[in-house]
Amino acid sequence: MSYSDSERAAFASAVIEDYADLILEYLRQLGVEYVFGVPGGAIEPLYNALARSERRGGPKAIIARHECAAAFMADGYFRETGKLGVVCSTTGPGATNLITGVASASVDKTSMLVLTAQTALPKFGKRALQDSSETAIDTVGIFRNCTKFNALISHPEQFESKLISALMEAMQSPRGPAHLSIPSDILRLPYENKDPNIHVNYLMMHTSLEDKIAVEQLLEELMNVNRVVIFVGHGCGRAYGQIEELAEAINAPFVSGPMGKRWVNERHPLYKGVYGYAGHASARELFENPDIELILAMGTSITEMGIGGLSSKVLNEKLVHIDSSVESFSRSPMAKLHVCGHLDAIVTRMVNKVTQQSWRRTWKGIKLKPNRNILHGHAELIEPEKCLSDEVPIKPQRLMYYFNHNMPANTRVFIDTGNIWAWATHYLATESNEGIYRVSMGYGSMAWAIGAVIGSQFGSLKTPHVCFAGDGAWLMSSHEIGVAVQHSLPIVYVVLNDSAFGMIRYGQQLSNAESIGWKLNEVNFAALAEAQGARGIIVKSPEDLDKLNLNEMFESNIPTLLDVRIDPEEVPPMMARVKSLNDGNPSAAPGYK
Repeated sequence: MSYSDSERAAFASAVIEDYADLILEYLRQLGVEYVFGVPGGAIEPLYNALARSERRGGPKAIIARHECAAAFMADGYFRETGKLGVVCSTTGPGATNLITGVASASVDKTSMLVLTAQTALPKFGKRALQDSSETAIDTVGIFRNCTKFNALISHPEQFESKLISALMEAMQSPRGPAHLSIPSDILRLPYENKDPNIHVNYLMMHTSLEDKIAVEQLLEELMNVNRVVIFVGHGCGRAYGQIEELAEAINAPFVSGPMGKRWVNERHPLYKGVYGYAGHASARELFENPDIELILAMGTSITEMGIGGLSSKVLNEKLVHIDSSVESFSRSPMAKLHVCGHLDAIVTRMVNKVTQQSWRRTWKGIKLKPNRNILHGHAELIEPEKCLSDEVPIKPQRLMYYFNHNMPANTRVFIDTGNIWAWATHYLATESNEGIYRVSMGYGSMAWAIGAVIGSQFGSLKTPHVCFAGDGAWLMSSHEIGVAVQHSLPIVYVVLNDSAFGMIRYGQQLSNAESIGWKLNEVNFAALAEAQGARGIIVKSPEDLDKLNLNEMFESNIPTLLDVRIDPEEVPPMMARVKSLNDGNPSAAPGYK
């Protein structure tokens, strides 16, 4: 490949002393600004290179308090910027601490480069400190099942080609993490080539693979029916605008999965709410309507948390599964038709088709534009009156209502794993369809949001960020607020404090299981935050809540933690999840919805 003069000049201006410097030059070409991680002896050559890189204005190091949180930060950075998330760790326990964060990125299809140091080659199998070669605790083997690409660099000659392969695998569809295990002695070796072997900006390009025959079948199906429903999944980021345009063009009610919420305007009159975990009766009733002729399921896998709850008859006879990755089809083969290709291109073709043929068909037997609910949307809520409750302790519904009405429209919202999943899925309604509501419900890692919101804030320093977490998750990763303090990030953390693993408690209660293991000690999280240099505020009542000034917090130079004492007796709307865990269990509580 040939280079332009400007490209050669840019590369020549970079001081590449060793292979660690070379990694950062490739990352600079891709526009990556940060490398998240925790330092250690074996990874020191990379941190030496990061110090040089920062002085030149290139990628710089962000030090997490735990390697797993560093991976979550890289995940959040990718979600905000679309750029490659990069995380690094030392060998041995540093690498194994990364596993949960990398596994989460794998399930959620996050582009991530995972760099772990490896014992120096001459010390393999000789019981060196933190040896993680194949003759000891084999970290390459451990990462095998949660990465798209996974390799040990055993010779300097392999370095550049394996690095390029890892970058390509991470960035190309389906996205995911790629792992390189690099011996510390190779990281230190001098790099002697004057030019890189390849220029990597083209890795940002996405090839377009489309099943043209299936697309034509889809268009034919669409033009032969009257009543269509659209299901918006988590992978609709390329097509959220076109999907809304299509829904309006054919008067199609649409719903989302719990993760697909981020790609819809939840106050649109055609939006019927979330189908699946913590979903809305209006969405469920829509799919029970026998008048449905076609369901367009876009950017989704057929999972238990989303559309997988439909009957096999509906899936096989009415559902068209549209996704950019064939992998989604192999994991859920039931459908009337599978259509593979970029969603924006496919949906644009559908919009053009119905526009050209002047679609004028209407639904029968269903009210498509119900009265607005208390959140200014049109989904049917459970106990909406509790959104206005002045009772003490605070109702979680009241907390969601407050943020619905007081967050700036461009706030990046991160939802952690636990009861907050259910409360936010059901009661937190946003108008943005641009992906700024963020949740990780594939692998379901607790404390994901606590780290991910930090990575996202680094990717967009001027936009407001809020993270909702339960007290159980916060106890797992409360120390990461120190990163936000250190870098003056004005993140607002909201901890739902009920001294319990609430999802465990109510999961047991709703399924008639033994009540065990869910109680936590009472903790003053506001004081804990202040001990780390953040602002801490205890919120005990709706009156305390209404006195808050969110805009002031978002404009601060330190993070704020809101320790919200919620009503521990409020049962979250998580019945569908409990049902899925108890299928075939006759002792489970009846009446799931």
